[in-house]
Amino acid sequence: MSGTSDKLKGAVSKVKGELKDQAGNASDNRDLQAEGKADKAKGGLQDTVGDLKNAFKTDN
Repeated sequence: MSGTSDKLKGAVSKVKGELKDQAGNASDNRDLQAEGKADKAKGGLQDTVGDLKNAFKTDN
């Protein structure tokens, strides 16, 4: 998997997480908020993995 692919997946996870977090906040649903925060963290990790892959990518 390329670094760009990981970064794209990270962005999607962050957006999905933010939506869940806000929906949970609006409906006072702590479980949904927690899911959202976890998705945002996952997205951040995927983004970092993408950065690392891009940094260490060798062009042949």
